[in-house]
This record gives sequence, C-alpha cells and structure tokens, in this order.
Amino acid sequence: MPWSLADARFLFDRALGLLRRGAASVRSRGWRASWARVRAQLRRRPATAAAALYRPADAAFAPFAVPAAAAPRASIVIPVYGQCAHTLACLRALAAHPPQAPVEIIVVDDGSTDATATTLPQVAGLRYHRRTANGGFIAACNDGAALARGEFLVFLNNDTVPQPGWLDALLGTFAAHPDAGLVGVQLLYPDGRLQEAGGVVFADGSSWNYGRFDSPHDPRYGYLREVDYASGAALAIPRALFAQVGGFDARYAPAYYEDTDLAFAVRAAGRRVLYQPAARVVHDEGATAGTDTGSGAKACQVRNRERFAAHRRAELTAQPAPGSLPSPALLHRRQRQVLVIDALTPQPDHDSGSLRLLNLMRLLREEGAHVVFLPANREHGGRDTEALQQLGVEAWYAPFARRAPAWLREHGPRFHSVLACRHYVAREFLPLLRRHAPQARVAFDSVDLHYLRERRAAELAGDPARLRTAERTRALELDVIARSDVTVVVSEVERALLARDAPQATVEVLSNLHQVAGPGQPFAQRRDLVFVGGFRHPPNVDAVRWFVEAVFPLVRARLPQVRFHCIGSHPPPAIQALAAYAGVEVHGHVPDIAPYMDGCRIALAPLRYGAGVKGKVNLSMAHGQPVVATAAAVEGMHLHDGDDVLVADDAEAFAAAIVRLYQNPALWQRLSAGGLTNVARHFSLDAARDSVRRLLLRDRPD
Repeated sequence: MPWSLADARFLFDRALGLLRRGAASVRSRGWRASWARVRAQLRRRPATAAAALYRPADAAFAPFAVPAAAAPRASIVIPVYGQCAHTLACLRALAAHPPQAPVEIIVVDDGSTDATATTLPQVAGLRYHRRTANGGFIAACNDGAALARGEFLVFLNNDTVPQPGWLDALLGTFAAHPDAGLVGVQLLYPDGRLQEAGGVVFADGSSWNYGRFDSPHDPRYGYLREVDYASGAALAIPRALFAQVGGFDARYAPAYYEDTDLAFAVRAAGRRVLYQPAARVVHDEGATAGTDTGSGAKACQVRNRERFAAHRRAELTAQPAPGSLPSPALLHRRQRQVLVIDALTPQPDHDSGSLRLLNLMRLLREEGAHVVFLPANREHGGRDTEALQQLGVEAWYAPFARRAPAWLREHGPRFHSVLACRHYVAREFLPLLRRHAPQARVAFDSVDLHYLRERRAAELAGDPARLRTAERTRALELDVIARSDVTVVVSEVERALLARDAPQATVEVLSNLHQVAGPGQPFAQRRDLVFVGGFRHPPNVDAVRWFVEAVFPLVRARLPQVRFHCIGSHPPPAIQALAAYAGVEVHGHVPDIAPYMDGCRIALAPLRYGAGVKGKVNLSMAHGQPVVATAAAVEGMHLHDGDDVLVADDAEAFAAAIVRLYQNPALWQRLSAGGLTNVARHFSLDAARDSVRRLLLRDRPD
C-alpha cells in the first residue's frame, strides 16, 4: 500500500520529537543520565518468551498419585472411552503440576474396552467411576457432575495435557469477575499453535474456533474477554449453576453442541461466558472421536448444529452472518471501542501517571467499553502487558503490531474514540488518526502540562536556556491542543491556564484515579517517614535532595529515632548518595509499597516545582496516611491546610509540620480521615465516571 503524507509526517514528527526531547534531557539531567536513558530505550526488550509446553514423558505404567482433597474447591471431571494412554498422560500432567486450589479428580469410564478399567484404579487419589453402558460424552459428563463435591465443575477431555497454573487461572477468573458463569481456556495444538481462543457462533448456528492455527501470542488472542461459547474440552462452571441450567442438554446426545448450548443457557441465566488466555491446555483434537464429520461420533456435529439452531433461534438473530471473518472489530461490535495510546505500557507500581491510566482503562471496561492499548514503542511490557490483558484490554506489541501507519490503516475504522497521551506522542499520531480513524473523537491527555512544569523548573533554577525550552514546549503543546477534539487536564488550575493560553480549546478535567484502600494501621502502630516517586521525573530528584539536605537534619534534631524511607525507581547517583545521611534509607523500586503506606506514619511531598496533580499525595491519602507537602505538591487537589494536609514551603516550617504531626495523635487522625474523604470525593473511579462517559463514550458532535 503506498504511503500517504500522513505516514511521512508521522516519521518526521517522531524524529524531530526525539531530538527535542534528547536536548531537553541533556539540559535537565546531564549527558550521562540522558545517555543511559537512550541506551535503555534502544535496548529492545523481547516479548515474553514462549514457555515450552509441558508433556509427560512416555513410559510404561507404574502406579502414581493425583491430587485429592477431602473438601475440594473444584471437581475435575474427565469422561473417557478407551484411549488409556491419553488418559494417563492427562492424569500425569495433573499430578506433576498440582494446582494451589484443593481439587478432586473424577474419571467417568463410558464403557472402555481397553486397559482403562484395570489401570486407572491403581492411580491413588483418583475417583474412578465406570458406567454400566456406553452413553456418550454428555451422559458421562453429567454423571461426573452428579458425583462431584466441589464448588466448581471443571470438565476436561482425556486427550488434553493441562499446562502448569491452568486451573488456578481458571478459578481466579471467577474471583476477579463475580458475574462470570462459565470460563474457557486457551486450547493449543501439541505443536504449540493456537487451536481455539474462545468460540464464535454465527446466525445459522455454525461456529468458528477463533484464532485456529495462529500464534497463541498474537494480541488478538491474549486478553480476557466474553465469548459466544467455550469448548467442552476444558471449561469451568459453578456446580450450582450447572445444576440450575440442567447440565449438558441431552437433546445433543451423544455429543457435540452441548458446550455451545451450555454457554447460551449460562447467559440466559444472567451470567457471563469468558475466555481466560492464562489457562493453557494442550488438546490433541480428534484423538477420541476423530475429525471426519461424515461418519462415527463426529457425524453428530452436523445433525446437532441443526438442533441447536432450532433450539436457540431467537438468540441467534443477534449473531453475525455466516461467512463473516471473526476479528476484534466483529467480536466487539456491540461495544464502544476506545483506543488508548501512550509512549510506554503503563507501570502502575513505578509512577502515578501509569496508575491513573490503568485505572482509567479499568473504568472504561466497567462502563462497557472495549479498550485497545497501543504503546508507541510497540514493546511487550512483560507482566504489565499481561496485567492489562487480564483486565480485558486488547494490548498490542511487536511483531504483531506493525508500525503505526500500517496498524492504524488496518484498525483505525473500528474506534469510537481515541485517547492519545503526552503531547509528543499525540503530535506524532494525530495526522494518522485523522486519516485512518476520521470517525473517532480524538482526546489529547496532557498527563500534566509539560510546558508549565518546564517553566517552573527554569524559574526555580534561574536558567534562561531552560526557559526558552519551556516556551518551545508550550508552542508544541498548544498546537496539539488546537488540533485535538478535546484536551484532558488533571486539575482546575491547568484548565484555568488553558482558558488564557488556548481559549478556543475544549478542555475537560480528569484527575488522578485511585481505589480507596482504607485507613490501614492506627497511629500507634506506625513509625517513620516515606516518600514515593519515580526518579526519571526531575521534580522528584530535586524534592528529595532538598528534603534530605535542608529539612531532615532539622527533623532528626527533635526526632532522633525517625527514619526516612525513599522509594522510587531509577534513583540516580545523586539520590543513592543520600543514603549516607543518618536515618535515610534509599530503597529504589519496591514492587509492593503497601507495607510502607500502611506502616509509615507520615508521607512527604516536598516538591518545589511541577505541574498536574501529584499521585504520591493521592496514594498516601487513599491508605489513610497523612501528608506533609509543599504548596506546589497539593496544587489543584481540593486540600485545606490543617484539615486534610499540612502545607509548608520553607525548610524550617516543613520540619516543624512533620514534628508536630508525628507527635500529635488527634491531628494525625483528623488528617487521615480528611485525606480518605478527599480521595473518595475527588479522585476515585466513581468520582470520574461522568467525566469519562462525556469524554470518551458519548457520540461525537457533528
């Protein structure tokens, strides 16, 4: 496909933006730190490596044991008819990698004539049940369900090899999504290709194994989502719900379409049918029933399709027409599809901007939207990408995500709205979005107004060169604002600034988003001081250096036992050197900061400049942890000195506020309660719902 002017402009803007940001970084961070950042950006992180599929070694039978709990949470029901070698491989896989959840394993023998009846009773812990006569897959499964004691039924074909962690991922889906009624797995061929990532049903009752023969690592198949049905080769359902809907419908006996009909029955009961890609099961498709639909048991598939179509005629009218090519656009056709673009995959345990974006995507999902995330660097973010996928976000990465012009050419037409984060990212993508997604409402998320932050840093440093850089950033940022349909800022202070600097722009406030954690430990069980903030952000470097060098000695003079915990990723040498001060602990990145939020008595926000709303303040308050901050740190946050925060700007006053709060339980409790109320009222997901609906989910004005 020939390139357009928009494609060429994308590349030009990207190159120019990299040069500008590089020069600005050298001025603010120095050439050594800037070069380290360049090397980190250029060092391509590979996509999560494909784990080798587990397969039990072929060996002569010797007695072994499978997991067996007296009070199982899940009952694994395995119907068998012959194929003893397959059954043993399945059981050995379950024995080699037992789930964390307590389980029982029930094998229902449907009249096997091979060694099954003599071999399986030798497997310790196995509940072996032999039917008196062959009745087919449906009868065997329903018999197994009647014998089960677990809260959940897990139906598993005997020609499968469950992969490590599969069952805990399945059961975890019900905990994370209480409205889930049935959850299916990612089925793989023995050679590692994808067999099925959930099923698609067409209006005539025919079906499609979504993703068949593709890579299981393709982003289209990597995220939790609703599906039309899940294959009976491996699925989980609450036992009570299975009984409520009547089990597998005997009208489809002996087999085929019973799993499809079960999914429709689950939806009719008001529950969701989900696909869980983290639950991986190898399936030797056709090992038992074959693949020839013209003869044998497989011939029932053709007959039962007609029965299913007649039985579910009303529901099938909402399904896509036969012959439609399944794609994300088709699968999510009933939802608003929202594209989110940022420089990198959000890392919510590293910076507050990432936490805000993650919670925004969570909120969009709660509002019924389908969210697609595209990082400008197209890198797989490891566990952070996987976290998005588990949230139900269609998260893209190379090599499956082609370069932006080609990717948007293919996917742009399906989006209702686009949120482009940071001016240097939005500037690159705007021409492509206007060309390839002209129907979409484009919202520019400033994250914070970069030019305001740069201007304040220059004024604090008294640096004319940095002030000129801030003015260039202002021109670029205002240009992006002018070309976007709406601009998102995080505070009324920034909206008021844009009312003067960009009076024609449509500007909305969408502040930080936090889930209220609760009050945590009481005053008496807390001690010490804590700061949380990533050190790729220059204001944080300045803030911590000022606090340790100018404020903390004054605090230690009155509170000699108090310690200061400095938490944040990528601490430069200047921050690491502060550990030489008595009482200072520089931790760097901490994967779980909850113990510090719940255990430290006071959080600090000693920022001397910056812009936007400070996530570190919100985060502490969401845990009931009072904050001592500068005026710059609480700008636009609806906070009042003495009621829900203490504010001080010079070293002596800041130290005095810390000492006063550290020794006053009544004041501490008042600020703790006030902070929790502030987060719930202004920075919770519920507080932002109306704004998100207005920004990204309403119809675009003509």
